[in-house]
Amino acid sequence: MEPKGGARSNSWVLAAWGVLLQHAPLCVPSGPEASKRSGFNHCFLIKPVLEASAELSPEERRVLERKLKKERKKEEKKRLREAGIAAAQTAKGQTLPAKPSAAVLALEYLQGWARKQESWRFQKTRQTWLLLNMYDEEKVPDEHFSTLLDYLEGLKGSARELTVQKAEALMQELDEANTEARDAQLGKMERLRQVLQLLS
Repeated sequence: MEPKGGARSNSWVLAAWGVLLQHAPLCVPSGPEASKRSGFNHCFLIKPVLEASAELSPEERRVLERKLKKERKKEEKKRLREAGIAAAQTAKGQTLPAKPSAAVLALEYLQGWARKQESWRFQKTRQTWLLLNMYDEEKVPDEHFSTLLDYLEGLKGSARELTVQKAEALMQELDEANTEARDAQLGKMERLRQVLQLLS
């Protein structure tokens, strides 16, 4: 058994660099920046290195490929940064579109269920979001709550039991609260009553 970090683990690196140096004359300096530094275009490096690295194991070859690819990406980013392309793109406002929020996705999921779309399929994360936020009138507006009640009718198993338990606990908490807090939560209390009446 070979020791970790011993001669064997470093031998493939040395072999790879040996192959790299052996084929360095085949490499062409990379474009206009060749005068700035003595970098090589990695596109010309990879193929000779991989062809000459037959003595490397497949794993060692993959590691070498990854390292060269990473170095190539780094060089490309640096070249773009120097050219100012990255700054120009952000100045133009070309940013990636924002992902839809969890609320939007959950409400679309609910609407898809209501329309009985063929593309609709059960998604636990969307259902969980709806169950956690169904008492919040801002997150689940009134126009969606009646649809959500219809959806809850089909709720089965532990999801149904947990929903009832949480609704009962929230109702008890609101009953024990002072009148000011209760008055501020009238919409929530009404939703709790409807859910409990439906599922109990």
